[in-house]
Amino acid sequence: MASSMKISRLISRSISSSSTLFSRVRNGGYRGGLLAKYSTAAVVEEQPIKPSVQVEYTQLLIDGKFVDAASGKTFPTLDPRTGEVIAHVAEGHSEDIDRAVAAARKAFDVGPWPKMTAYERQRVLLRAADLIEKHNDEIATLETWDNGKPFEQARDVEIPMLVRLIRYYAGWADKIHGLTVPADGAYHVQTLHEPIGVAGQIIPWNFPIVMFAWKVGPALACGNTVVLKTAEQTPLSALYTARLFHEAGLPPGVLNIVSGYGPTAGAALASHMDVDKVAFTGSTETGKIILQLAAQSNLKQVTLELGGKSPFIVCEDADVDEAVELAHFALFFNQGQCCAAGSRTFVHERVYDEFVEKAKLRALKRSIGDPFKSGIEQGPQIDSEQFEKILRYIRSGVDTGATLETGGERHGSKGYYIKPTVFSNVQDDMPIAKEEIFGPVQTILKFKNTEEVIQRANNSKYGLAAGVFTQNIDTANTLTRALKVGTVWVNCFNTYDATIPFGGFKMSGQGREKGEYSIKNYLNVKAVVTPLKNPAWL
Repeated sequence: MASSMKISRLISRSISSSSTLFSRVRNGGYRGGLLAKYSTAAVVEEQPIKPSVQVEYTQLLIDGKFVDAASGKTFPTLDPRTGEVIAHVAEGHSEDIDRAVAAARKAFDVGPWPKMTAYERQRVLLRAADLIEKHNDEIATLETWDNGKPFEQARDVEIPMLVRLIRYYAGWADKIHGLTVPADGAYHVQTLHEPIGVAGQIIPWNFPIVMFAWKVGPALACGNTVVLKTAEQTPLSALYTARLFHEAGLPPGVLNIVSGYGPTAGAALASHMDVDKVAFTGSTETGKIILQLAAQSNLKQVTLELGGKSPFIVCEDADVDEAVELAHFALFFNQGQCCAAGSRTFVHERVYDEFVEKAKLRALKRSIGDPFKSGIEQGPQIDSEQFEKILRYIRSGVDTGATLETGGERHGSKGYYIKPTVFSNVQDDMPIAKEEIFGPVQTILKFKNTEEVIQRANNSKYGLAAGVFTQNIDTANTLTRALKVGTVWVNCFNTYDATIPFGGFKMSGQGREKGEYSIKNYLNVKAVVTPLKNPAWL
């Protein structure tokens, strides 16, 4: 765990060379008048910084080649800083999914990938990681351009984490094995851990390239082949990175990338009869559809990493200044577009007023602007749909009686920027306290004692993560065992090491990403039983 000083430095800049955010990295309230604040009046704004890369790959990657969509259709991917078109990308449909799945099936059934030694597969993945590391800044630039996240976050944290994850899974490739099992009788019994086959994978737009690694890494390490659908908002980094895998020696058909929309390409992948497993990260509503499509087709295996409304609990013994910084980071990181965001900030009544005032001041200090500019903590939201959704939730917060301490309006007149927003006097039954906003909106709730906050924190359909801030080890132990979530961070938040499993309880999903647990998602277990004749021992 990072020390308090390291956490403070990390939060104040969103990134830090000393942080363990993902893994080692490189160097005054009111209730009325809100609607009048949604002004689009022109202000003096700097021209957006021009990215330093050219978009080279906009076609589908099928069977080792970049190809147009069968329909010839394309769709625009937009710069969230301006809403302007970056590039037109091939729009995959069911026919393209069929082509990609056929290539993946051939590569699995008759191709070299699953028949390679584990050591050979490991070497390919390690070469791919080396190439990604070499092209770190290019991938980071595409990620920021397409997504709007701070370039320093992408360059110094997320792309190094991509490299770390691929190397981690490369290390697993030659450590996958079965067991010899004793039986009641003269039998030799062994278990084989076999690759599942063709894995369909659907990744989200908030962390496109990190989610690429979470999905592709374990699937390839186990010897599977992959058809991956990118989010329609952010297709560029995955296409670029997949090309590096092929440059590293990945055989054709092993990794196929289809860009397109969920109701067409995504649905076709989840319901495909020749896909053996599907993995999805995204909203709970879409996750339900994925599960239904998988069941109605060939009952393929499914892992889901879905939504959250994570509690961040500040206990009465907390150092308020440190708690404010960590709670700020837990919510506002990545423009608040994080499934595990600490979006319900529960604060003990003894320190509540002090916390609210300092949380407001911290939000006012947060730097917002062009994500390519050095020192920027917050860029734009992903697109107009998400932008408008967040503003609707802010209006709902005011309308239902919460106190808007700061923010609550757009920033500037161009792009999808929203000012960091803080609400106090939030009640559990308000939509801003129950529903996943997925934006820079901090909701601060008051509690009296540990028993009460456990009950309220667990009173959610979600169960993805939680944060606990306390100096008392007994309080920490009580809360970590009582909270019904997949991850509890104690005196830290958003620590996503390659080895740490991640996933949710309840409607936050099923299965686990990362670590040893993720390997099991991509393996079938087969029992082999052979009679023994006159065995010397049993």
